[in-house]
Amino acid sequence: MSDDLRAALHQQWAGVAPAWSDGADEIDEHNAGTAAAMLALAKIRPGERVLELACGPGGVGLEAAPLADPGEVVLSDVAVEMAEIAAARAAARGLTNVTTRVLDLEAIDEPDAAYDVVLCREGLMLVVDPARAAREIARVLRPGGRASIAVWGARERNPWLGTLFDAVGEQLSAPIPPPGVPGPFSLPSLDVLVGLLRGAGLENVRGREVDAPFRPRSLDAWWERVPNIAGPVAKMLAGMPADAVGAIRERAIAELAAYAGPHGVEIPGLTLVAGGRR
Repeated sequence: MSDDLRAALHQQWAGVAPAWSDGADEIDEHNAGTAAAMLALAKIRPGERVLELACGPGGVGLEAAPLADPGEVVLSDVAVEMAEIAAARAAARGLTNVTTRVLDLEAIDEPDAAYDVVLCREGLMLVVDPARAAREIARVLRPGGRASIAVWGARERNPWLGTLFDAVGEQLSAPIPPPGVPGPFSLPSLDVLVGLLRGAGLENVRGREVDAPFRPRSLDAWWERVPNIAGPVAKMLAGMPADAVGAIRERAIAELAAYAGPHGVEIPGLTLVAGGRR
C-alpha cells in the first residue's frame, strides 16, 4: 500500500507542474523569507556542491547557485516535469553551474557523502515516510555538510491553504487529506521537524518560525492560483461537477474575505525552517 501511495503522490505532482511553471515567480515571492532563512542556515560557500530536493520550479536552488559558484548546484524533483521547469528557469537566468536530476526524496539515487549542502523546501512533509527521507538527506551529506529544511507550519497558521482544504472537505464530507495520506501540515511544529533531523543523526540542529503571508492581487487571484498548485486538491477539483466547485470557491472566498482590506489582500502563512550538520 505504501508503494501504491507513493506512486499516486508522485503522479499528482507531475499533473500540477504546468500550474507551478506559470506561477513560479509568484511562488518564489511568497517564499522569499523562507528561502532567505534556509540559505542563512546552510551557509553555502564558493566551490561547494549543493543538492535541492523536491525542487518544484527550483526557487531555493536557483538562489543558492551564485553562492556556490563555481561549485555545482543540482536541482532535483521526483517529477520529471518539475525538474524540466527548474532547468528552464536556470537557463533563463544564465546559471552555468546548475544541473537537474529526477530523484526521490525517500530513496535518493546518489552515493554516500556526495554533497556539502542539502536543501529541501516544502517536500519533507509530503512523503510517506519522512523519517526515512531525513535519513537519506543525512546519508548524502559529507562530514561537516549542512542540511536546511523547510515545511509548512500548522494548518490554523496557514489559512491561505488550509481554508481550501476545509472547503473541499466540507463539500465531500471527508477530511482533506484523507487519514494516512501525507499533506502540507503533516509536520506542524518545530519540535517535530527538529526531532526528525536529530533522529536522522544530524548534529547542532536548530530551527525557527518564518512568516510567509500570501499576498494575491485579489481573492479571485487566490482562487486562480492556489487550487491549481495544490497537488491532490487540484485533481479532486478537476473531477467535480461545476456546481460543487462553485460551492467550494464561494465558501473559501467568504472565509478569506477577512484578510482583504483597502490596501490589498494578505493571508497569513507560516513556515518552519530547521537545519543541522552531519
